[in-house]
Amino acid sequence: MFSELKGPALPNIVKEISKVKYINHIVIGLDKANEKEFHEAKNFFSELPQKHEILWNDGPNLKSLDTMLSKQNLAPQELGKGRNVWYCMGYILSVGKAEAVALHDCDIVTYSRSLLARLVYPVANPKFNFDFCKGYYPRVSENKVKGRVARLLVTPLLRALEKTIGFNEFISFVDSFRYPLAGEFSFRRRVLKDIRIPYDWGLEIGVLSEMFRNYAGNRLCQVDIADNYDHKHQDIFFDDNSKGLSKMSVDIIKVIIRKLASQGEPFSMSIFRSLKATYYREALDFVQIYKKDALMNAYDIDVHEEETAVELFAKNIMVAGQVFLDSPMESPNIPTWSRVDTALPGFLNDLRKAVELDNKS
Repeated sequence: MFSELKGPALPNIVKEISKVKYINHIVIGLDKANEKEFHEAKNFFSELPQKHEILWNDGPNLKSLDTMLSKQNLAPQELGKGRNVWYCMGYILSVGKAEAVALHDCDIVTYSRSLLARLVYPVANPKFNFDFCKGYYPRVSENKVKGRVARLLVTPLLRALEKTIGFNEFISFVDSFRYPLAGEFSFRRRVLKDIRIPYDWGLEIGVLSEMFRNYAGNRLCQVDIADNYDHKHQDIFFDDNSKGLSKMSVDIIKVIIRKLASQGEPFSMSIFRSLKATYYREALDFVQIYKKDALMNAYDIDVHEEETAVELFAKNIMVAGQVFLDSPMESPNIPTWSRVDTALPGFLNDLRKAVELDNKS
């Protein structure tokens, strides 16, 4: 988002990336920017010595292309991170130069270029056969235990699902990742053509879901990319499911439920009630685990805040379940770029020209 240009993280990220010599192209997806702000962003990123382009998602050229996709029911249905990432993937495919592609967030306060090197190395090294690499890192900074959604929602929810519906390979697969919600991953370029990603906060779980569906486990890996990691933290809004950690939790739960349903798992409100109760017990146990972990390592942790978050996430299991049952025809994933290329054979070329035109003007 344009607001990141004013934040504490992005100036250092640009400074660090400027020192990286192995990059041949940088793609920046820019959301929520008017024309003046777009030109300000161009000036901001101009210190990058590598070839780089900004996708001005709110500009007339890209909006026109989005309208073209909408007429074919191929456009992302909502604004957000998933949509931004999807258009960046399309542009990378249209350029067709890089074989290894790394993606990371723009709000990493503790960023260093070693993070990027660790992230991209497994897929860039021709001696390896990896098609996908997921980053992970410790979620402790400023002497506080962080990563609340991963610790207190995703992990206990996966354990609760196994108790509720039984063993499932997808659940075991996601649970095998040290930090499944990390926004840092790398791919071989060919992967980008055929993955269907969510347009909402379920992006990271959605990407893992596609890797599980399309690739053998020995083509996937995870790597420790940082000794210290801190980024912008979302607020919790207890009375509003449309923003912050509350919306994030609902979106993540929906992605997991939909994936399991696509494998033939039946869901009903009675199952969601059992899942909520099982999750609640699991999550409270995790709160106590992290409390002891914090005490042993002299970290700060607010048990009341932790349990309050668990109560919100438990409530949102029912919210997400109701949305799932009420909208059986909802299509949360953006179509693959292969499908777009089939429906509109010249679209990727038009996307490349539109981005280049914006960046030259």
